[in-house]
Amino acid sequence: MLPTVYFVIPCYNEEEVLPETVRRLTDKLHAMQSAGLAGEASRMLLVDDGSKDKTWELISRLHEENPAVEGVKLAHNRGHQNALLCGLMTAMEACDCAISLDADLQDDIEVLDEFVRKYLDGCDVVYGVRNKRETDTWFKRTTAEGFYKVMKGLGVDVVFNHADYRLMSKRALEGLAEYKEVNLFLRGLVPLIGYRSDYVYYDRHERFAGESKYPLKKMISFALDGITSFSVKPLKLISNLGILISVLSVFGLLYALISYFAGWAVSGWTAIVCSIWLLGGLQMLCLGVVGGYIGKIYSEVKARPRYRVEEHLQHKEPDQSENS
Repeated sequence: MLPTVYFVIPCYNEEEVLPETVRRLTDKLHAMQSAGLAGEASRMLLVDDGSKDKTWELISRLHEENPAVEGVKLAHNRGHQNALLCGLMTAMEACDCAISLDADLQDDIEVLDEFVRKYLDGCDVVYGVRNKRETDTWFKRTTAEGFYKVMKGLGVDVVFNHADYRLMSKRALEGLAEYKEVNLFLRGLVPLIGYRSDYVYYDRHERFAGESKYPLKKMISFALDGITSFSVKPLKLISNLGILISVLSVFGLLYALISYFAGWAVSGWTAIVCSIWLLGGLQMLCLGVVGGYIGKIYSEVKARPRYRVEEHLQHKEPDQSENS
């Protein structure tokens, strides 16, 4: 029996790219079905993350015109990671494996065959990994690679140069469903599931229409979410910094006392002002880091729903005997 493959695609204000995206993925899906890599019940699932443009109207129209298109509309914008999780959990009920990818198709869809072949060879998770970052600006390339190195240094198990282009089997999706945290960082969660995994290497293309939905501000927020969700090392660094400053303060106090009794002390304010500003800045930084963790705890304790589905468009599955 051929596997039922779902393409899960989060969408936020993607009306410019959706028609071309669906056209390309439809052609690719048909080619995979002809090659014996996907069953007739395979679909692409478009998840509208509370878009403000005509994304949902487009999804609804494409669903009526194309039997391979299904759609999920979230009640309000919940962010890329929550929208992606919603799509994966929705697809889990009907698929044998799901492949997540972005709506702009910067991720090379020609390697989708290789994803499925590795799944058929027994892999539950297949990571799409970029060969290089030549299409990125110097700043984005440097900061992105620096982020992965920092995450590794903090003890977080992430795949270098891997975003959210990956295949997950039904068993892996069921494992993902057991993780209930509100602060989602799927790149860190998926490796925790375990099971056999492999890699597919590809080159990332330029976005063919529309604008990036990840400006610098969101990228920084996403990076901080990943660090604070999976590592407590920043808190340990604060403790070590506090110990170091305390030791240096003792030496400073001894020097001040010796200077006073030896008559070396000179009235002045430069050293005092500098030390006050330094310690004050460090204290504010440390309070900010601690506050970030407290904010995470606050969100997790409330345990609010990570997303809410307003509408789900789906086609009736064909008789599974057709796949045999």
